[in-house]
Amino acid sequence: MKKALSIILIILMAAGWIIGLFGAGSVKPIKDQLKLGLDLKGGVYVVMEAVTDVKGEELKKLMAQTQQIIERRVNAMGLSEPIVTIEGEKRIRVELPGAKDAEAAIAAIGQTAQLEFVLADGTVVLDGSQVADAGVQIDQQNGGYAVSLKFTSEGSTAFKDATTKIVSGGVPTSTTEKYGTVNGNIIMIVLDGKVISAPGVSEVIPNGQAIITAGTGGFPQEEATTLGILIRGGALPVTLKEVQTSIVGPTLGLDAFNNSVLGGAIGIACIMIFMLLMYRIMGFAANLALLLYVILVIWVIIFLGAVMTLPGIAGIILSIGMAVDANVIIFARIQEEVLNGKSIRVATDQGFKRAMATIIDSNSTTIIAALVLYQFGAGPVKGFAATLMIGIIASMFTALFVTHTFLGVITEYKTLATRKWFGIKEDSKNVQI
Repeated sequence: MKKALSIILIILMAAGWIIGLFGAGSVKPIKDQLKLGLDLKGGVYVVMEAVTDVKGEELKKLMAQTQQIIERRVNAMGLSEPIVTIEGEKRIRVELPGAKDAEAAIAAIGQTAQLEFVLADGTVVLDGSQVADAGVQIDQQNGGYAVSLKFTSEGSTAFKDATTKIVSGGVPTSTTEKYGTVNGNIIMIVLDGKVISAPGVSEVIPNGQAIITAGTGGFPQEEATTLGILIRGGALPVTLKEVQTSIVGPTLGLDAFNNSVLGGAIGIACIMIFMLLMYRIMGFAANLALLLYVILVIWVIIFLGAVMTLPGIAGIILSIGMAVDANVIIFARIQEEVLNGKSIRVATDQGFKRAMATIIDSNSTTIIAALVLYQFGAGPVKGFAATLMIGIIASMFTALFVTHTFLGVITEYKTLATRKWFGIKEDSKNVQI
């Protein structure tokens, strides 16, 4: 069973590297699939601070609303992998990989959002300034959640007139270049030129309060909350001032990426040579596991859609060192067991069992630290923490399972299961217990 499993692991490792380097069929090589961050691809990043005296939960609500609007705006700019994060209490960090004009980017981010309520024929009946509030409530009739709307006095009048016109049949089903074919009973809610909701009108709404439902089952809570935030944020809810701007050239980013990859490759090569010299056949098993570890981490990052940054590369390299460290602890325990008089096969099993608790404890504390960094950090710090956590989990898998599987097969061969091949000098004396 162990032999078959070892063969499968080696095949998976080889396939992962071959496909990763050269691609296969519709699967592109790793270099074409990795999403590079601002520091590697080049672009613009802006840190903006909210000018407000609001505090506590109200401030959190305000910043979340602002973040939602800015995210929609930068996505509309057509840039790849824009990142919008809240830093601290009042700051928003916007990273725009591929952007070249910092002033244009800042102007686009900070401009007032345009929210409009539009009839099927393209007539704008009211705008975001006439929306007093939008929230989420339980949909008693359909289940799930609904979005509640409340208009200003001016907006109430405009909305009453619009719904009266629709109910009386005054708005025909229309086809426009901008919105396509829209049924006459629809009022489209449009943010920055894009329809975010298109509810139907079934009756005149005279009191300035309306409910948007999703029919049977209602909205999921998250979807209703997002829609409410976007409608409530018809205009950017707070003034933002620029506090930091930086432009990273694509050449500088590419050089940094190439140098980081080269440095990582040299480091891995040195580690593999060291493991072979110090631990012989155990080092060979660890090197196979390390090759599987590296390609596994990279594919997981691609699968999760994570953005690779320089700190992220540092997190991967650091976790590689931790993966090797786990193997060193295991191998030292195996050698101790052999010197205690046990056979190579028994010493291998005992070494893994006795080292397991230490490895799990040490890696758990590092994961806790990485979680804290991810939760409270921002930008590159989050990238470092994310790749570090992925790397630690993968390193524990390869050290405790993959290396153990390979060594289990090796100990079946008497010519290899010797002190010499396990890095123990033949004249080393057994330790008396």
